Amino acid sequence: MRIAIIGSGGREHAICQKIYISSKVEKIFCIPGNGGTKKIAENINIDLKNFEKIKSFLIKEKIDFTIIGPEEPLVKGIVDFLRNNNLRVFGPDKYCSQLEGSKIFTKKICEIEKIPTANFRIFKDFKSSINFLKDQVYPLVVKADGLAAGKGVYICENFQNAKIATEEIFGGKFGKADEILIEDFLSGEEMSFFILYDNKTFKIFNTAQDHKRVFEGDKGKNTGGMGAYSPSRLIDKDLEKKIINTIILPTLNHLKKNGGTYVGFLYAGLMIKNNDPYLIEYNVRMGDPECQTILPLLENDFAGLINKCIEGDLINEEIKWKNKKSICVVLTSKGYPDDYKKNVLIKNLENYENSENQYIFHAGTKFYKEKYFSTGGRVLNFVSLDNDFKSARSNSIKLIENLNWENGFYRKDIGFRVIDK
Repeated sequence: MRIAIIGSGGREHAICQKIYISSKVEKIFCIPGNGGTKKIAENINIDLKNFEKIKSFLIKEKIDFTIIGPEEPLVKGIVDFLRNNNLRVFGPDKYCSQLEGSKIFTKKICEIEKIPTANFRIFKDFKSSINFLKDQVYPLVVKADGLAAGKGVYICENFQNAKIATEEIFGGKFGKADEILIEDFLSGEEMSFFILYDNKTFKIFNTAQDHKRVFEGDKGKNTGGMGAYSPSRLIDKDLEKKIINTIILPTLNHLKKNGGTYVGFLYAGLMIKNNDPYLIEYNVRMGDPECQTILPLLENDFAGLINKCIEGDLINEEIKWKNKKSICVVLTSKGYPDDYKKNVLIKNLENYENSENQYIFHAGTKFYKEKYFSTGGRVLNFVSLDNDFKSARSNSIKLIENLNWENGFYRKDIGFRVIDK
């Protein structure tokens, strides 16, 4: 098979690596890819907004199927466009992608289908939002409706915080805002729950817990993710059943009866309280860095599994997992998520090879003149598998320390709730 992967982050490198080891795969193209994917695939520099150019490339190279990694092309309808041109693609259509593209779309489904979630209100202007916020009990959560690059969520401790959040959203910080979402603050512990869905049958695709805050102890600003571990410490059969029956199935049924076509990963971000699940948000693709910590645990041929999913033939597939624990520690550029230097040399990175239980996935790198340089805030993902989380974390940290990148920053406490409890 000849396969194309759309995207350039750690998630896409992890997908590329898992597909690379399949005996079914002849060639992989990454559009645009990164320094890590360049080693095992051919990177193709096409603007992800240029669907026409992507289509032409896929046809020219006789691509068997294309995997869409990031959310933005999905929300903008790349799947519909490629399918309309008779190309096989792994990802949900534009209608279903609104689950991630519009928080209000998802909340309305929750209301219709009685899916457990935080109580919420929708407002169309600044004045009515402020009048409502004046009389509320805090903390509250204020959210921009659209993608907002994962940054449009404000946990507000008081009215002043909420007012600033509302001003920023309606002021266009995350693009034009016609509506705003204000919801109750849910307390509990967050968990990520994944399924693989072929529009008829779904299979559970493991669980994870991630750390979004920049500093140890889950303090400081939200980031794209400083690390993750899999499986979640919270999951058990009782909770799994509740998640499926009260959240996943009602959502899939709603999308189906409204004409949506969902082929791909669905990622439910959940709050767990007293072993009951509440939906925080949906993502319509694999998480990052959750993908990097989950995929190395998969025993199935990943390329074959994706192909079966596109064919609508998941029903007889049994997904198998290694009986190990997995931890991902993210190495960022110093200063992230604020200002940081780019194009910094990462010495000796070219000498590291992935093995069955240890991986370095590139998130923000480029390969130039036989050397690697940083290109982003989240630069590298260090993933280790072991019999327990403590050993896995220790192995990832040793890898980071051995690399000894002078411009790097990382959290030493990833997985602290499950390791240091």
